[in-house]
Amino acid sequence: MKRNRNIKIVATLGPSSSDYAMIRALHEAGADVFRLNMSHGSHDEIAERHKIIRKIEEDVGTPIAILADLQGPKLRVGEFDQGSYDLQDGAPFRLDLDETPGDATRVCLPHPEIFAALEPGSTLLVNDGKIRLKVTACGADFADCAVVAGGEISNRKGVNVPDVVLPLAALSDKDRKDLEFVCELGVDWLALSFVQRVADVREARDLCNGRAAILSKIEKPAAVTAFDEILAESDGIMVARGDLGVELPVQNVPPIQKRLVRKCRAAAKPVIVATQMLESMIESPMPTRAEVSDVSGAIYEGADAIMLSAESAAGQFPIEAVTTMNNVAVEVENDPTYREVIEASRTATRSSVADGIVAAAREIAETTDIKAICCYTQSGGTALLIARERPRVPILALSSELGTARRLALSWGTDCRLAGSLDRFKMAVVTAARAARDGGYATPEEQIVVTAGVPFNQSGTTNILRVAPCDERLIYNADPE
Repeated sequence: MKRNRNIKIVATLGPSSSDYAMIRALHEAGADVFRLNMSHGSHDEIAERHKIIRKIEEDVGTPIAILADLQGPKLRVGEFDQGSYDLQDGAPFRLDLDETPGDATRVCLPHPEIFAALEPGSTLLVNDGKIRLKVTACGADFADCAVVAGGEISNRKGVNVPDVVLPLAALSDKDRKDLEFVCELGVDWLALSFVQRVADVREARDLCNGRAAILSKIEKPAAVTAFDEILAESDGIMVARGDLGVELPVQNVPPIQKRLVRKCRAAAKPVIVATQMLESMIESPMPTRAEVSDVSGAIYEGADAIMLSAESAAGQFPIEAVTTMNNVAVEVENDPTYREVIEASRTATRSSVADGIVAAAREIAETTDIKAICCYTQSGGTALLIARERPRVPILALSSELGTARRLALSWGTDCRLAGSLDRFKMAVVTAARAARDGGYATPEEQIVVTAGVPFNQSGTTNILRVAPCDERLIYNADPE
C-alpha cells in the first residue's frame, strides 16, 4: 500500500483493536507495523491477532511487520493491610523482604536483587515516580528510606530504581516463554524491555537464533549510558519515553531522544519514538496541540517510526488516532523546512562500496528527474543504507525473502515488495521497472535508479548502480542478449 509519507506508524493491538475489520481499518488508515504487547493478553489471544494480521497481509498484498513487545521484569511493592496509605514528606519508610502486609511505616519489596544493589543515597521511585524515597541505610534484606515526595502508596505499585544498575537480566522466566512462543509464531521484530547492558541484547539474540530481529527499548538510564554498545548489538531501537521520563528528570528526555535518533540514523538502524504521543485520544477524538507538536518533533528528527500504545489498543478512537498521526506526518513532510532539517542532520558515512553506491543513488536521484530508488536486497541491509540517506524520492525495496520485506516495513521511506530470485542484473532492472510502474511511482517514460549486488542472492554485495527507463523495451534494446 503506497503511503504519502516516509515515516512509519506502529499501532498497538488490544481490546479496542482485536478483530479483522478493525485491524484492517487501522492498516488502511496508516498503520504499517502492528505491536503485540506481551504484558497483556493470553498466548491464544496473541496468536489470533497474529493470524488476523497475516490474513490482512494476504488480502491487501502488502508485507506487514509484526512487533512483539516483551514485558520485562516487573518490580512492585507487596500489599498493605488496609490497601493503601498516605506517606508524608520527611517521614521514615522501610522496604524489606517480610511478606507481612504493610502499613504506614513499611512494606514488602520482594526483590532481594534490589537490596543487593542499593547504597545510602540511592533513589527509589514508586507509582511512576509520584512517590520518591531516598535510601538512608540498607542491607541484604531491607532499605530504610526518607520520604522525599509523599503521596498515596497502595498494593502492587511499580518501583523504579533509576541510579543503580540492577543485577537483573532483561528477560524474566515469563519473557523467555513468551519469546519462544512469538518466535515460533513468526513475528518479525522482538522488542526487548528493561535493557541495561549489551549482554541483555546478546542473550535475547541467542534465544531468537535468527527467527526475529531484535529491537532494544531504551527506558533505563543505564541503557542511555551504554547506548553505543547496545545499538551496535541491536537491529533497531525504541526510545521508550515513559519509563525514561520516570527515571530521569523530564527535561532530560527531549535531548536524549534527539541524540539517540541521530545515532540510529547514522548506524542505518530503524528507530521508533514511543509513549504518550497522542494519549488524550484514548478518550477524545481530537489530540491536544502539544501532542501534535510532539509527533511533529519526532518526524522532523528523522525517526523511522512513531508509535501508538493505548490510543489504538484500548482507546475509544483507534482509527482516528492512526488517521491523525498519518495526517500530521503528511503535513510535516510536505513542509520545506522538513527537508532542510533532514538534510542538515544527515551523517556522511563512506566506509564501504555499498555506502558509496547508496550515497551516489541519492545524489543522482536528487539532481536529475528520477522518480524512485529501487534496490534488491536479501538481508535488508541495502535498503537500510538507502533509508539512512533520507532521499527525496521513494525507496522501493525488492526481495525474494518474505521475512526481509516484512522487517523493512519499519524502515523510513521504504516500500517493500516481493520479487523472485534473479541471476542477471538486466532482469533485476526489468523487474524494478515493472514494480515502479505497478506501484504508481513512475510511468514508462520516466526513469528510476536501480541498485543491486552481483553475485545475486548474497548479502552484503551491493556493487552496481544504474539509471534505467521504466519502459522495459528500452532496457532490452540497450542490453541485447
